[in-house]
Amino acid sequence: MNKIFTAFIVGAMVLGVLVGWGVNHFLTPEQAKGVAENLTIVTDVFLRLIKMIIAPLVFSTLVAGIAHMEDAASIGRVGIKTMGWFISASIVSLLIGLFMVHLIHPGAGMGLVQDPSTIAGAVDATKLTLKEFVTHLVPKSIVEAMANNEILQIVVFSIFVGTAVSSLDDKAPAVTALVDQIASIMLKVTGYVMKTAPLAIFAALAATVATQGLSVLADYAKFVLGFYASLGVLWALLSALLILIVGKRAINLLRAVRQPALLAFATASSEAAYPRTLEELQKFGLSRRISSFVLPLGYSFNLDGSMMYCTFAVLFIAQAYGIEMSIGQQITMLLLLMVTSKGMAGVPRASLVVIAATLAYFDLPEAGLLLILGVDHLLDMGRSATNVLGNSVAAAVVAKWEGQIEEPTEDGASPKPA
Repeated sequence: MNKIFTAFIVGAMVLGVLVGWGVNHFLTPEQAKGVAENLTIVTDVFLRLIKMIIAPLVFSTLVAGIAHMEDAASIGRVGIKTMGWFISASIVSLLIGLFMVHLIHPGAGMGLVQDPSTIAGAVDATKLTLKEFVTHLVPKSIVEAMANNEILQIVVFSIFVGTAVSSLDDKAPAVTALVDQIASIMLKVTGYVMKTAPLAIFAALAATVATQGLSVLADYAKFVLGFYASLGVLWALLSALLILIVGKRAINLLRAVRQPALLAFATASSEAAYPRTLEELQKFGLSRRISSFVLPLGYSFNLDGSMMYCTFAVLFIAQAYGIEMSIGQQITMLLLLMVTSKGMAGVPRASLVVIAATLAYFDLPEAGLLLILGVDHLLDMGRSATNVLGNSVAAAVVAKWEGQIEEPTEDGASPKPA
C-alpha cells in the first residue's frame, strides 16, 4: 500500500510539472495566472486541513509522551540528549553550507553593483529580536496559541503539562488515557487527510511552474544546483550517522520517511509532513514517548535544511556583489545564525527573515535578497524535505540511546518490544 501511495505522489509531481509547463507555454501570462490561482485552492485547502490537526496532535502526543516517562530525571535525560543532538546537527549543517558555497562559488562572476533600492515589505526583519524570540516562547493563552498554530508555544505548554502529569504519584490515569485517545483519533484523522496529498502536490507544482515557468531553473542553475548538492551532502552524512548509530535497520527508516519527505518537498512545508512523519516513526518501531517528545521539539529547534540555506544564501549574495567576508566575519555569521535560526518557528517566511537580519548585521546589500526571492519557493521545497529527514534521524538516534527502538509487527501497526 505504501509503495502504491508513493507512486501516486511521484506521479502527481511529474504530472504537476508537465501541466504547469503546458499552461505556462500555451497560455498568456494573465491566463496562466488565473489557472494558477484556481489550482492553489486545492493546495490551500490541503494545508488548512493539515493546520486543523497540528495543534491537537502536537499537544496530545507530546503530553502523552512525557507523561509515560518514568520521572523528571528521565525527562531531563532525554531532553539533554535531544538538545545535544540538535546543537550538533545545527553546527554541521551550517559548516556544510559554508564549505559548499566556497567550493561552488555560485555568485561568482555576477558582478552586481550595490543599489540603494530597498526591499521594504518583502520581509520583516524587525521581528527577529532577542526580546521577540524569548517572549514568543511562552503563550499568553494556550487557546490563542492553538488557534494560531504556534507550534513552539504549544510545545512549551505541553512540556509543562506532561511534566506535571509525570510528577504525580498516580500519573493522573484519566488524563493520560484521554490524551492517548486524542492522539489515536488525530492520527486516524491524519490518515484521512493524507489520502488527498497527491491532489495537493499536483496543484502546488502545477501552479508554481505555470506562473514562473521552467526558465527560472536555468537563470539560477548554479545557485539552485549548488544548494541541492549541499543538501545531498547533508542527507548522505545524516544517513551515514543514522546507520552507524541505529544499525542496518536504519535503511528501513530511510524508506519509511520517503513519503513524508516527498510531501514536504512538493508542498514546501515541513509542517504538512509532521503528522505522517510521526506515524511512520511509530510504525518503524520508535516508542511513542520518544518520537512524540523529540519530533515537536525538532520542528522548533532542528531545522537543518533551513540553517544550511541561510549560510549558503548570505554568502551567495556576498559573492554576487563581489564582497569578501573575512574568516572572523564568517565565524561570527555562523554563531549569529546558530542563535537566530532557533527563532524560525512561527515566523512567516522565516529563512528570508533570518537572511535579511544577517545581511543588515554585516552591512551587506539588502537588495541582494531580491536575487533569491524568485527561486525561494523551489529551494524551500528542498530544505523542507531536509528538515523532515533531520528530525526523523534525531528521533531515531535519541530512541536508540534510550533503548526505545522496538521491533514492528508484520502489519507495521503495533510495535512490540524487541
